[in-house]
Amino acid sequence: MSSLELRDVTVRYGRRTAVTGFGDTVRSGEWLGLIGPNGAGKSTLLRAVCGLVDHAGEVLVDGVSLAARSRARRAALVAYVPQDPVIPDDMTGEEYVLLGRSPYVGYFGNESRHDRAMVAAVLERLELTGFARRRLGQLSGGERQRLVIARALATEAPILLLDEPTSALDIGHQQQALELVSRLRRDHGLTVVSAMHDLTLAGLYSDRLTLLHEGVVVAAGPSSEVLRPDTLAEFYGVRVTVHHEDDGTIVVIPRRDDFAR
Repeated sequence: MSSLELRDVTVRYGRRTAVTGFGDTVRSGEWLGLIGPNGAGKSTLLRAVCGLVDHAGEVLVDGVSLAARSRARRAALVAYVPQDPVIPDDMTGEEYVLLGRSPYVGYFGNESRHDRAMVAAVLERLELTGFARRRLGQLSGGERQRLVIARALATEAPILLLDEPTSALDIGHQQQALELVSRLRRDHGLTVVSAMHDLTLAGLYSDRLTLLHEGVVVAAGPSSEVLRPDTLAEFYGVRVTVHHEDDGTIVVIPRRDDFAR
């Protein structure tokens, strides 16, 4: 169980500022959802947390700067599911997910029985056992995406970063993957930060939402406060109906312009 703190995180690409002064603390076991239109800075912020892009400000886990930790230790603390992962076609599903155990294996070491058992358990929970011996190049985009999620979960890292984790999945596997993450969060205190375009799913699974626009936080709080028609119209440029169900679920429904009917 670990907390994640971001202090004034700023990312610049040349003269362009992609993220401006982002600050937040994600408590142990909390799920923060990042939303916003394309180019808002969601993916850049996640990459900054992982140390994949240079940034100003600090990223801390349990009060200690990630920059002060070894690369292997950072990988054991923070697992990352990228939006466009590099997936070798000639690896099997099991071999690929085993890469998630790399932080615990020495340069010349071999995976332990525990490593393989962990991978087998994750594959089973995501209903991916049938892909363990198949080459990744033989699988569909959705099947490969599920293995990417499995690899991240196999690290047993207490913090999980998800960048559009379900974009290639059908609705059934979207729910399956997110429910597994939700169970791990509940049972093991997994701390989650996700960037998602599907606003209904983001609101359904996140404890709270942060809306980014051009790298700046423009709204933050419970989904009921952030997922408002006027807010979404202003920053997404869309007309939507926001439906509140009896169980608290918030459904965002796009509306066609009158002239298009």
